Amino acid sequence: MASSQDITEQATARSGRYRWVIVALLFAATAINYVDRQMIGVLKPTLSAELGWTETDFAQIVFWFQVAYAIGYISFGKIVDLLGARLGYAVAIIIWTLSHMAHGLASSVTSFALARFGLGIGEPGKFPAGIRAVTDWFPQRERAFAIGLFNAGANVGAIITPLLVPFLVLMFDWRAAFYITGVLGVLWLIAWWLIYRHPSEHPRVSPGELAWIQRDPPDPTEAMSWRRLLSVRETWAYALGKFFIDPIWWFFLFWLPGYLFERYHLDLKTFGLPLAAVYLISDFGSIAGGWLSSRLIGRGWPVNRARKFTLFICALCVVPIYFAQSIDNVWTAVLVIGLATAAHQAFSANLYTFPSDVFPRSAVGSVVGIGGTVGAIGGMSMALFTGYILQTTGSYSLLFAICASAYFIALGAVHLLSPKLAPVALR
Repeated sequence: MASSQDITEQATARSGRYRWVIVALLFAATAINYVDRQMIGVLKPTLSAELGWTETDFAQIVFWFQVAYAIGYISFGKIVDLLGARLGYAVAIIIWTLSHMAHGLASSVTSFALARFGLGIGEPGKFPAGIRAVTDWFPQRERAFAIGLFNAGANVGAIITPLLVPFLVLMFDWRAAFYITGVLGVLWLIAWWLIYRHPSEHPRVSPGELAWIQRDPPDPTEAMSWRRLLSVRETWAYALGKFFIDPIWWFFLFWLPGYLFERYHLDLKTFGLPLAAVYLISDFGSIAGGWLSSRLIGRGWPVNRARKFTLFICALCVVPIYFAQSIDNVWTAVLVIGLATAAHQAFSANLYTFPSDVFPRSAVGSVVGIGGTVGAIGGMSMALFTGYILQTTGSYSLLFAICASAYFIALGAVHLLSPKLAPVALR
């Protein structure tokens, strides 16, 4: 039987649900973000044939995107802490939408790299701004689920891209595809600016919902410098977790379309559905991973135990991808790769909650920015390494082996540096 405290908390939580509208906005932005990001991977076979790219050329374009991503991530972490989620997110989507549309003007490896560089500066703003918004709008027990929901937009964007982009290319051309999809960012920016406010200032938030949002003890409001944040182990626990798992997601995002295209002899009309299926499976993982740890916390598990148990389950689910290249049936491969990408998203949803679990609100954006930058540095190395391996061997075996082990290494780093996942006392 539920206690009187549980009944009171449930009634308070149900007294308003406007916070889920904010999650829907963040979900939509994440989907748009991934449409813009993944288009280069979906169009890789087309662009390589038309512009004569080698694997090394493509790796260089991805590399410069990730250089910019590292710069943008750490910059937007601080920007979001200073400006807040509303203005910080607006600045990010303006930069990335203009840069995305600039791809339609590119005609060489250099011009594509410049357009990708601009995209890389703006796109990472969605993470610190999105996590700051969730931190402002949700109590701790709901944050992993909320982050899992909005992060599921990544998979929706990844599902839409291989279905929409080939259609646009066949109807128009690849340049028009960049212009048309860029309009989505403009429409979202208008909706964000009209709808988003801090919950304490929002007319649609009821007193009961606001009380639920603010149920956790108040955080210190003092701004935290990077020097102070870099001196604590918990910052590096999050950053190293990102360093080990982010390159794997970049590999999936940028090289998986080409892998399916080549390994199973697909073309622009036929490889979209298997690729969309992979990310449809991923969507389930993003939501389920956030739900599981939030559910365990709701059942009374300590935050540390709930988060790390979920991370361990996710790491186990990635292991079968080691055998992916030996699978001859495309749909069996889709199931194995989809399980791995779903596990990544579930792992990522829980890792993203780490800054809000242990740091005060005033430091969340900066910690997310530091972690994202370290993850992007890992992604740069993975991009160049992947290009070299594929150019010289043509085999994905070593790359899939790295994927299978990375999540256990990431969990080990998180646990060693933050064994109790205790709140940080920054003096």
